[in-house]
Amino acid sequence: MSEYKFKMPDIGEGVVEAEITAWHINVGDVVEEDAPVADAMTDKATVELTAPVSGTVVSVGCAEGEIMAIGADLVVFQTDGEISTPKPKEKPTKPKPEIKKEAPKPVQTSTPKTNAPVAASSGAKPLASPAVRKAAMDQDIDLTQVTPTGKAGQITHKDLQAFQKNGPTLINRLYTKKTGSTDIKVVGMRRVISKRMSASKKHIPHFSYVESVDMTTLEDLRAHLNLTRKEEQAKLTLIPFFMRALVKGLALWPQCNATFDDEAGIITQHHGIHIGMAAQTPSGLMVPVLKHAESMDIWQIAAEISRLGNAAKSGTIAASELSGGTITLTSLGLLGGVVTTPVINRPEVGIIGPNKIVETPVVKDGQVIIRKMMNISSSFDHRVVDGLHAAELIQYVKGLLEHPATLFLD
Repeated sequence: MSEYKFKMPDIGEGVVEAEITAWHINVGDVVEEDAPVADAMTDKATVELTAPVSGTVVSVGCAEGEIMAIGADLVVFQTDGEISTPKPKEKPTKPKPEIKKEAPKPVQTSTPKTNAPVAASSGAKPLASPAVRKAAMDQDIDLTQVTPTGKAGQITHKDLQAFQKNGPTLINRLYTKKTGSTDIKVVGMRRVISKRMSASKKHIPHFSYVESVDMTTLEDLRAHLNLTRKEEQAKLTLIPFFMRALVKGLALWPQCNATFDDEAGIITQHHGIHIGMAAQTPSGLMVPVLKHAESMDIWQIAAEISRLGNAAKSGTIAASELSGGTITLTSLGLLGGVVTTPVINRPEVGIIGPNKIVETPVVKDGQVIIRKMMNISSSFDHRVVDGLHAAELIQYVKGLLEHPATLFLD
């Protein structure tokens, strides 16, 4: 018998550490070579690490949600016979969605106790997977009232179903006193989001500017184009029109299409316009980047938005498509609110956030008429962009959107 130590591999240029977001093995498992071992996440992507040898898992280097340095002992295997150095594997580059598997087995470093079920109402925090917790929350079920039947006292989906069938009625649960609390460790994509947002607010002196835009004519045009579009053309949302307006505006105010390396003291004004699109995914907030928007027409932009959005949600997006932005467009869609104060995606210096369209009474030529009005919220880095220039850019974008034919004129 021999022992083999699987070191944390180098999973990307410049990466010195990574977070272990999920284990696919437990101590004592017999693992075949190339079988999935763990998911590791960096600031750029999540990759799957596979076993370099076949053997029995003796120990693992950390718990889920902890950081491991490149080169540290990730997994120790016990193998049969002598182990030669395994052939090097290509660096994993394909991103995975940061979605934990339903009811994952906990990593065992010692023999678990088996006196399950454990009463969830004993005062301790109920044991349940994230998927079970979400299902319980969606169904308004208090997990402390559910009797667990899973391994080591874990509540399962079957336990929820049994509680629904035999437990208190909904009306009683609505008026039942609730005690306790739930601690959620900041790990995975949420840790990355937290780190980036904190750095942005710490380093960048934000200022925000909001302008109201009459979207009535543009909405009529969008509806007409969608009715007459070809079958292979993507359906148009408002975002392609905003991107087209930004392309024209940023050509006139290049200081807004920039990144700022504040440590080196260098502002880089980019000739290409690469627009980040803040998107909510099952893994958390991601910002896919639509590269070279200046080279695309309105239909090409719509198709690329659809492709990037689907790739981000499915976890198949390439790491290179999540970086390189020069300005970000963020939208909450129908939840867009009246005004937002978006946080800049550092090292960019600007972010634009269209809000929801609301039918509003407007005075025009002395008459009150109903128009489809929308606010454009924006934030800029005051170290790089002067307030006057930011206002001029947004006013220019407003003019293009209110007279949409100008979007297609050179």
